Amino acid sequence: MRHLLITITAAAALSACGGMKNLDSNALAGAGGSAFKAMSLSDGDVQALANQSCAELDKSSKVAPASDAYSKRLERVRQGLPTTIGGQPASYKVYLTKDVNAWAMGNGCIRVYSGLMDLMNDDELRGIIGHEIGHVALGHSKKAMQTAYAVSAARGLAGATGNAAITQLSSSQIGDFAEKLVNAQFSQSQETDSDNYAFDLLTAQKMKREGLVTAFQKLAKLDGGKSSMLSSHPASGDRAANIQKRLATSK
Repeated sequence: MRHLLITITAAAALSACGGMKNLDSNALAGAGGSAFKAMSLSDGDVQALANQSCAELDKSSKVAPASDAYSKRLERVRQGLPTTIGGQPASYKVYLTKDVNAWAMGNGCIRVYSGLMDLMNDDELRGIIGHEIGHVALGHSKKAMQTAYAVSAARGLAGATGNAAITQLSSSQIGDFAEKLVNAQFSQSQETDSDNYAFDLLTAQKMKREGLVTAFQKLAKLDGGKSSMLSSHPASGDRAANIQKRLATSK
């Protein structure tokens, strides 16, 4: 997920996984230190940014109407999955696109791409959605948001943190920010933690967990240049093996 379904120390200096390899000191200096302030985004700031980002992405995407077959399928698949995320009501929608992707945000937005739905069966789809919800529940998405905001600050798109400044961002600025958020990469440990969250969620709801294995196996076979989900969620084969190991020890 340029994900979840995505998404997620000084953020402009770090990749979403918290490494230092993407440090750009010139950009940080040019931002006048505002990038560092991104690390103090309040819960209200995060909520405001998520609301605007989700709205902007919805506006720029082809959202399936409730009467669409994809929407009806998602409505069926999501039964038993969380109805709230980060304390906010969950909003499940489908983007009609060939891209293979899904993401979730802390304001309750959960977006699943029709390209992913074409690739996955229902059990696999539940596993992927659970994984994206895990990124929010475990705090990964907030970190990705701090990173994306700091990069925008370094580029002069956001001058300061604080709800007032955030609500004044233009549509193009929010679009730039939202794109960074959806494309955020998580560390391998964060991916594993979210996979395990999805496994535990499916277990608690008495849903089939094998779908997580086959979903990752399918992703491992995709061309990384054509699948945004594969490019931003590394080592799909290893992740499938992790779930297989958990299945073997939980029986």
